[in-house]
Amino acid sequence: MAVPTNIKTLLSGNVVEWARIEFKETWDAEASLKTICAFANDIDNWGGGYLVIGVREQDGRPQFPLQGVPAEKIDGYLKDMLNKCRRIQPEYMPIVEVADYEGKKFIVVWAPGGNARPYSSPKTMAKDSKERIYYIRKMSSTIVPSETEKRDLYNLANNIPFDDRVNHEAELTDLNITLIQSYLKEIGSSLYRESKSMEFVDLCRSMNIVSTLPEYVKPKNVGLMFFSLEPERFFPYAQIDVVEFPDDTGDSIREKTFKGPLHQQLREALLYIKNSILQEQVIKVDGVAEARRFFNYPYAAVEEALSNAVYHKGYDEREPIEVRVEPDRIIIVSHPGADRSISAEGLREFKAYSRRYRNRRIGEFLKEMHLTEGRNTGFRKIRNALHNNGSPEPLFETDEERTYFSTTLYIHPDFEKSKMIAHDGNDGNRDGNDGLTEIEIAVLNEIRDSPKLSAQRIADRIGVSKPTVERAQKKLKEKGFIQRQGSTRGSWILLK
Repeated sequence: MAVPTNIKTLLSGNVVEWARIEFKETWDAEASLKTICAFANDIDNWGGGYLVIGVREQDGRPQFPLQGVPAEKIDGYLKDMLNKCRRIQPEYMPIVEVADYEGKKFIVVWAPGGNARPYSSPKTMAKDSKERIYYIRKMSSTIVPSETEKRDLYNLANNIPFDDRVNHEAELTDLNITLIQSYLKEIGSSLYRESKSMEFVDLCRSMNIVSTLPEYVKPKNVGLMFFSLEPERFFPYAQIDVVEFPDDTGDSIREKTFKGPLHQQLREALLYIKNSILQEQVIKVDGVAEARRFFNYPYAAVEEALSNAVYHKGYDEREPIEVRVEPDRIIIVSHPGADRSISAEGLREFKAYSRRYRNRRIGEFLKEMHLTEGRNTGFRKIRNALHNNGSPEPLFETDEERTYFSTTLYIHPDFEKSKMIAHDGNDGNRDGNDGLTEIEIAVLNEIRDSPKLSAQRIADRIGVSKPTVERAQKKLKEKGFIQRQGSTRGSWILLK
């Protein structure tokens, strides 16, 4: 059975944090079972982890050239693994795949956080060994928990993260096969190829997005959030509201709402913000050949702040994520607030290290699609993007009751509206784009950059379908923005 990622991704460490991956040269039942047990206990709600067999490691990183597992040993390893995993209590079985990479074979064991924790495994594999240990994972090590950590583990027994809970109001038919296959194809999972021939329920089980009981198959919340066409049916106000206040009076307000699967609404909201709100300014400096160029808000900072809001929002609360665009700042607000392990002083000093994540599964999917990065990296990425743009430091806030969390990005201090140009580099202000939809603006921006781009290439670059681009091009022609020169191999001419 395939796992919902690929071995190349695991070996790179760019998507799944190193602390959630352990490499073994061979199948060592005693050591490996402890690691599987620790991942299943998932004390910090990281989302479990992966054990990759057939890889030498040094300081937690794979050593190259890769070793692989001899083909004649694989069957024996798998049979022993099945027998040994049955010694974990309560019952727990990881998902295992034999993967081919660079002409060699590897065994990838995916051990997601379990729903019946705490789990224990024998201290040794000796037949007369009766001592059992509740192993946990700390940083990149499998350890025996302290008494305090053991109490934490027991407290988590009845506290399954909301995104990993079974939704008893939904049915298997509420999950969409097209959305699932699109995701698997995007991340390069070998499960995509298998999905075309396997039973739908087996596919969902392989991705751990449904309950495991054979007699009671129900979707998990995370499956509905990403792979349901209308997740708002199950999670009211699971949406992003972008609200623009063009002036301080509040008399003129523009509001745009984005719904649908979490990754789609995030991408659509970011595209709208990029094309309708972010702008670049160019200032010529006397005696200097190169002009100063900067944005009102750097896209990388907005992307990370909004992605983090989607990641950490409480989807059991009926509150949308709100992006407030005011004349001199962007404020991104989500509910509830930060974990109490993050202090108000830590937020002011940009030292926020969450001990435990609210949504362990949502993070997995967003990281696979490169929509967010690893643990506790959001503040650093936002600050770096602002610094590189010459923007002020951000403001991160939460209240004492932890009812909300907000990120404020301040406009570049030298940004003058009278000298604004669109973020694509087009001279003049944005008035020439009035009356266009965000998709039409996005298509127009791509044509400005590369007039010879095909409709398919534009579609790939802005994340929509080819027919959508063709409809936008037709509207732009009708509105007098562009004109076609030549036939299939021709190019577009800008008229405005």
